[in-house]
Amino acid sequence: MRTNRVKKLLKEGKPTFGTWLSLGDVFAARVLARMGYDWLTLDLEHAPVDLHQASIIFGAIADLGCIPLARVPQGSHDHIKRVLDAGAFGIVVPMVDTVEQAQTAIRAAKYPPIGNRSLGGSLSALNFNCSSGEYFKKANDEILVILQTESPRGIANAPEIYALPGVDAIFVGPVDLRAQMRNPDGTEASEEEFQAALQQVVDIGKKTGTPTGMHVMDAHAARKRADQGMQFIAIGSELRMMTERGRELLGQLDPERLNKDSIGY
Repeated sequence: MRTNRVKKLLKEGKPTFGTWLSLGDVFAARVLARMGYDWLTLDLEHAPVDLHQASIIFGAIADLGCIPLARVPQGSHDHIKRVLDAGAFGIVVPMVDTVEQAQTAIRAAKYPPIGNRSLGGSLSALNFNCSSGEYFKKANDEILVILQTESPRGIANAPEIYALPGVDAIFVGPVDLRAQMRNPDGTEASEEEFQAALQQVVDIGKKTGTPTGMHVMDAHAARKRADQGMQFIAIGSELRMMTERGRELLGQLDPERLNKDSIGY
């Protein structure tokens, strides 16, 4: 059975770098899987990707030696079970604010006696290059469980959440964290307050021995966060890579043609 190389790197204290897949396109996933990223996360929370698409993309990534992950819409048993049965090597769970939410996600990703994941399916074993029987025995040791801290409430409960057995890493969604940090009158938190919140996440992760990470938009920011001590770092997305390069080329050709409001996330 294949081992999950990203899980091993995180345990060793080493940084890992990946990117987000939001187009749901297998061609784009195959191209990126060959480049050398440690992992690719398919976004099923915000992107219109169905489970059949997801299963094909997970298989393409796995067959090229990269690690396929899935961000689920929420940390419920059905969402988590289905993406793992479709061949993902791990999950990213958004908006984890409480210990109870974290425990639900962890149990859903683990077979008994640790969790309550139902045994079934064969795509997961295919992606791990093993029999179903071997997968059922060893999957608990290889599946990545990454929980997202995206609110002040999540940070307040972080010491207890991060210390839970089965949490492999914590991932900050900076856009949602900033939004959740808004004051009652709607004003944004200051940059100093935001950076202090990120440092809290890193410090709690170090204290509990839990790797942390976040979404950034360029290589410079990724290196900066790695130097800060983060280990699970997403750099943009395939959509952002495409639009940034497209805007750059069109701007060089004829700046007047460029739609300044074009999508860029």
